[in-house]
Amino acid sequence: MSDPRPRVLADVPLAPAILQLFEDRIEVVPWSRLQEAEQLPLDAIYTYGHPLVDGRLLDRCPGVRVISNYGVGVDHICLADAGQRGIPVGNTPGVLDGATADMAFTLLMAAARRLVEGDRYARSAAFTRYDPGYMLGREVHHATLGIVGLGRIGRQIARRARGFEMRVLYHNRRRSPVDEAELQVAYVTLDELLAGSDFVVLSVPLSDATRGMIGALELARMKPTAVLINVARGPVVDTDALTQALQRKAIFAAGLDVTDPEPLPRDHPLLALENVIIAPHLGSATTTTRQSMAEMSVRNLFAGLGGEPLPWSVSP
Repeated sequence: MSDPRPRVLADVPLAPAILQLFEDRIEVVPWSRLQEAEQLPLDAIYTYGHPLVDGRLLDRCPGVRVISNYGVGVDHICLADAGQRGIPVGNTPGVLDGATADMAFTLLMAAARRLVEGDRYARSAAFTRYDPGYMLGREVHHATLGIVGLGRIGRQIARRARGFEMRVLYHNRRRSPVDEAELQVAYVTLDELLAGSDFVVLSVPLSDATRGMIGALELARMKPTAVLINVARGPVVDTDALTQALQRKAIFAAGLDVTDPEPLPRDHPLLALENVIIAPHLGSATTTTRQSMAEMSVRNLFAGLGGEPLPWSVSP
């Protein structure tokens, strides 16, 4: 007897919180099953990591009624292809803004004060005496922060910067007088932001317009004392150009929550540098935020399976 439950394609293993919310109401079909058949009849797709979902995949999966993404970024899902097939797409907006902004400041402060490098040194056999002239970093308070992408996360970053009495510049596709008044931020061109900031934080969505937006020319416009922070997507930054800039010490340091590719090959030269901090995509990785993401994504999934409007839809 066949399983009567809806069949949902998912890139397993899934977090226990998600499986608990599924309550055994669906049949989870592992992504690996796509290798076994030309067509795989399904009722839904649940993206937990960042597997590619495009028209070619959807044509191989007849019957899909909804695509639910665990997270806010949907650059791995071709919305146009889903829209052409009448398939709604849901994500989890708003819930992870604060946690990701916290991560941006965590990386910013750690890179500025050489915290990871200092931790390694303090644990090593080389640390035998205190030297007040060793391992000097950059000050955060009263510095100039440049935010590329003043969306939900960017606004949260700007609010945190006020506690450090930082001057805040921002660059967006569109200027926002409301944000300028509320957050006390100043709009500038990207070139002006790069040249004038002590810390540059990237918080833009990945798109054709933002892919590779920080390359060799942009890095060359930054101060040699500046720090680059990326909590957006890895491909926003040209990895080779960043590696070379850090190797030459053309900028002071970088703090990366994301890379391109992700993860980097284990022998990648970026991993050998002391002036870069790399986190394994931890922007929203708090217990509270990830639980909320699970709840929102599962609600989207079951709404779509039931033919109801998605609570959080990103369909074009």
